[in-house]
Amino acid sequence: MSIADRMTRCPHPYNAERGADALAAFDVLPDGLADLIRGTAGSSPYLAGLLKSEANWVIPAMDDPETAVADILAGVRGCQAADLADHLRQAKRRIALITALADLSGVWPLATVTGTITDFSYAVVHQCITQLVAAEIKRGKLPGMVDADAATGAGMVALAMGKMGARELNYSSDIDLICLFDETRFDPDDYHDARAAFIRVTRKMTAIMQDVTKGGYVFRTDLRLRPDASSTPVCISMETAERYYESLGRTWERAAYIKANPCGGDLAAGMRFLDTLRPFVWRKHLDFAAIQDAHDMRLLIKDHKGLGGTQTLEGHNMKLGQGGIREIEFFTQTRQLISGGRDPSLRTRETVEGLQRLAAAGWITDDNAAELTDHYEFHREVEHRLQMINDAQTHTLPTTDDGFARLAALMGRDVAGLRADIQTRLDAVHELTESFFAPDEVAAEDDSDWGKDTTDRWPTYPALRSDRGQAIFDRLRPDIMRRLAASAKPEEALAQFDGFLAGLPAGVQLFSLFEANPQLTQLIVDIAATAPALAQYLSRNSGVFDAVLGGSFFGDWPGADELTVEAGKVLKAAPDYEAQLIALRRWAKEWHFRIGVHLLRGLTDTPTAGQQYADLAAASIAAVMPVVEVEFARKHGAAPGRGAAVVGMGSLGAHRLTAMSDLDLIVIYDAGDAEMSDGPRPLAVRPYFARLTQALVTALSAPMSEGRLYEVDMRLRPSGRQGPVATSLPAFKNYQLNEAWTWEHLALTRAQPIVGDAGLCAEITEFLGVVVATHRDKAGIMTDLRDMRRRIADARGDGAAWDAKNGAGRLQDCELLAQAAALRAGQAVIATEGQIAAGVADGWLDAAQADAILGAYRLFSAVQGAARLLTGGVLDPEQIGVGGCAVVLRETGAEDMQSLLTQMDDAATQADAAITALLAGET
Repeated sequence: MSIADRMTRCPHPYNAERGADALAAFDVLPDGLADLIRGTAGSSPYLAGLLKSEANWVIPAMDDPETAVADILAGVRGCQAADLADHLRQAKRRIALITALADLSGVWPLATVTGTITDFSYAVVHQCITQLVAAEIKRGKLPGMVDADAATGAGMVALAMGKMGARELNYSSDIDLICLFDETRFDPDDYHDARAAFIRVTRKMTAIMQDVTKGGYVFRTDLRLRPDASSTPVCISMETAERYYESLGRTWERAAYIKANPCGGDLAAGMRFLDTLRPFVWRKHLDFAAIQDAHDMRLLIKDHKGLGGTQTLEGHNMKLGQGGIREIEFFTQTRQLISGGRDPSLRTRETVEGLQRLAAAGWITDDNAAELTDHYEFHREVEHRLQMINDAQTHTLPTTDDGFARLAALMGRDVAGLRADIQTRLDAVHELTESFFAPDEVAAEDDSDWGKDTTDRWPTYPALRSDRGQAIFDRLRPDIMRRLAASAKPEEALAQFDGFLAGLPAGVQLFSLFEANPQLTQLIVDIAATAPALAQYLSRNSGVFDAVLGGSFFGDWPGADELTVEAGKVLKAAPDYEAQLIALRRWAKEWHFRIGVHLLRGLTDTPTAGQQYADLAAASIAAVMPVVEVEFARKHGAAPGRGAAVVGMGSLGAHRLTAMSDLDLIVIYDAGDAEMSDGPRPLAVRPYFARLTQALVTALSAPMSEGRLYEVDMRLRPSGRQGPVATSLPAFKNYQLNEAWTWEHLALTRAQPIVGDAGLCAEITEFLGVVVATHRDKAGIMTDLRDMRRRIADARGDGAAWDAKNGAGRLQDCELLAQAAALRAGQAVIATEGQIAAGVADGWLDAAQADAILGAYRLFSAVQGAARLLTGGVLDPEQIGVGGCAVVLRETGAEDMQSLLTQMDDAATQADAAITALLAGET
């Protein structure tokens, strides 16, 4: 469809005589097109010249501008080396003219305007590289390359950076390129010859594009974004560039690579190179320190360009000045840098698309995204009109009334309305973005000396030894002190916060995160005031704060199956085995932290948290076991038969873990008739599964850069410490039916397969039910249970007053009795409540005894769950302070800590009496 049929606006002729002169070059035109040409030529000397020189071409081009562009691009792609200079200049003139007319008439939106210019730049760069490389190959200057290699630049690629990479080139834009070559396509002895050839290609390409001739120029070209531009050649190897970014890359270079895109030559090699830089650009943790880096860059640009100070429209830079285009781009890119390492959906090159994705992910509001998008598109339109006037790479508003009158005419606006619109939008952009880059400074330090003995130590802590860490913390400190002072027991909270701060190995990232997200400051104050163990944990694992800012942190619990899928994705994304184990630790710790925060805040209770901790552990095991098996199989072959199943025991099997629980596991395998594995280094079946089990334990418990995942206890396996770490299914069955002690069958009442071959897991589950159902020696159970209870009491004593686990009638005692009830009843029930119910149904327990035991179990479970979160061990009211005690009281329903202590004693006494009576009674 023609421009005439789609026009929605039209420029006014600032110089009516020049407009009429340009129109005289054409035959009779429809009124709309006549007005368009008159207004365009009358306001832009540059476009007036193009209209005259391309008069014969532009009329049919306006009948179908999209087809005209496609023909231009096809012509570029078919251009030969000898014709490049002249042909590309003509093509540039025509692209400039048709783009301007489609833009000024409102036919094309901004994305089409910038996309058309960018498509042209890509075609030009690619054709220059391939044609010039072909010439080097013909001259024998690229060793080992043949004519066919020219189509891929013989390994050379140009990366489009900045607006070119984002397909956002402005009307009279220069282009930023980084030229690289894939050194792996050449023998090492030929490296220097190849590099010299690619340097020649780059220089010739640059000359073809930017030398000004009578036909004009194609693109001004800037190669200074390459690594260490002052001392490196214009084209370097990918390996050299990669080493530079790994060791010396800076935040501004990370930001630049958000928009990087291969545009010419070996595009596939270019994409592979960008893949290698992904960890450099997209950090694994939320990177709030990038805010300060971006803010510093903004200030440097303003100082260098003299753009600071009071804003006036005359001479204001629409790109770099206050409220300008760069502010919106920095805002978007910095938010992407902060969050894009964790959220791949934010990794887009385009500014408008970036704003939309940030809003979709909840990092900015929909209203802010829409407002900044509207201002960005307006700013770009003003920028394009400024450049159309004389084909100048300028972003500066006019300094005279006549200049503003010309600009307004080209935009089809009145001067007063345009000036007001520009001013309003600049102010709005500055207000929106400045609050992100430079939030209001916190008030000066409090005058009081509260906590001075503690705070005087802070400058000596590792996190505050760098000038940058100290500067950020100085801004945070008054707010932190106010929040600590407002807690129930300020001195306790300050002491715990001091412990948290002392344990931090570094501070810049975390303090930057706090500065950008004040809700996290309140969270750490709450934790310091209530949960010393959690505060200590956070000192060593501060990266888990990232999770709080994710949209799902306060959402519904996903469950074990969904967590297993998510953990599998995390492992799959890691590049190697060690990275997988580190990634799983990071992932699990964030979920572990989430459970703790929800319990601390009262969003869940201790039974729910216990289930969630168990879900997380089961998901971690289920996800990592296949990875361990694959890694082990690389050396020793795939597991024979149906392989191994991991069975959860104890609290894991019963789905009631705490914040500090280790994992009780056994491994059962079924090798079928196999005697050896089939691999590069085959193993006999028994050592194969023993070593596979050891590999699993190492994967879960080895200390790595992200710490341990879990401690693992395998003493519940057949024969305990003396038995093999992995047991064959036939041996397991034989042992349980013929050799196992009563305590081992009690343990089986809480056993549950977690991961392994579906058929093997089903058979194990069925067998466990058989064992429980057939162990009906009630007299033997009673005798052994009395003996076990006595030995436990002798070994551990009655425990401390606040010890929820150890002692007569307390948690361990109640759980042991419940397991015995299930075993006596022959019921394969895992949950403690269900086991007690089975004992009542079997007639062993009466209702009063069941109520006493269950009441104690629930009370001590709540105390234990809270204590493990708050202190990491036995409950200590003095250590957890008022805030921690409030959590314990909420979970137990007690009025105060003394009442809770009395309640615990009464519950233990009643449960002990019930258990003692049951064990003393008839079988």
